Amino acid sequence: MLRASIRETGADYRLDGIAGAGAGGIPEGEALIAFAEAVVAGDGAELAEARRRVLDGLGPEALADAAGVAATFNAIDRVADATGTPLEQDRVEATAEMRGALGIDRFPSAAADPASPAG
Repeated sequence: MLRASIRETGADYRLDGIAGAGAGGIPEGEALIAFAEAVVAGDGAELAEARRRVLDGLGPEALADAAGVAATFNAIDRVADATGTPLEQDRVEATAEMRGALGIDRFPSAAADPASPAG
């Protein structure tokens, strides 16, 4: 999806934000990253501050969008993990460079996935 968004918008987004080494070239990317991390951490005070940063920097519609994306990713990830959904074989090669850059193949779930290069 990111590649399609980049082609559609012509923007120059980078994966460094995902790996925790920058903001990905996204406006208010640091605030959005802090929001995503606060959602996962579950710390109420941290989440309140992160919501305020997104609201101040991007507005209420962007905050609602960010919350929706965080909720969706959390749900999809849990369903895939719970069902043992493997990475499709055609995606193994297509995502190899990205997985390497992000360190995804080092995750315990990658080692348990028979479709994963680490499995």
